[in-house]
Amino acid sequence: MNNEQVFIREMSTEDIHEVAKIEKISFSTPWSETSFYAEVHNIHSIARVAELENIIVGYICIRQVNDECHLLDLAVHPDHRGKGIATTLFNNIMEELKAGICRSFFLEVRTSNEAARKMYEKFGFNTVGIRKKYYINPTDDAVIMMMEL
Repeated sequence: MNNEQVFIREMSTEDIHEVAKIEKISFSTPWSETSFYAEVHNIHSIARVAELENIIVGYICIRQVNDECHLLDLAVHPDHRGKGIATTLFNNIMEELKAGICRSFFLEVRTSNEAARKMYEKFGFNTVGIRKKYYINPTDDAVIMMMEL
C-alpha cells in the first residue's frame, strides 16, 4: 500500500457527512446520512472508517445478531481504490469478529460486481445462493456469500 499509512477507527457522527459523500459516488442507490447515523448508534453494529492523512477514504458497516454477522456496506473513495484499503478495513473487523461470538458471516454483492466478488472470495467467502432482482438502478441479482469463522 505505497508509503501511505491507513488508520482505522470507529465511525462517529461527525464522520457521516464525509462517509455519505463516498457512498454517493460509489453506489447507484446510496445510503442516506440517516442510515449511517442509525448504524453508528446501533448496539449491534460495528462501523469503522479508514483515514489517510486525516482524510476519510473508506468505511465498513457490519451488523451482528447473535452468532451471525452481515456485511452491510463497504466502500473506498475511487481515488484510493487499489491500495488495499478495503482489505485493511475488512481485516480490522475480522479480528474483532473472530474474537467474539460471530460464527457465520454473510453478505450480498451484485452479480455484475466481479471485482468485489473476487475480493470476497479471497477473504474466504463462498457463494451460497442468489437473490433475484435484489438490486435496482440497474436491476441486478445479488450473490449471497458466506464464510464460517
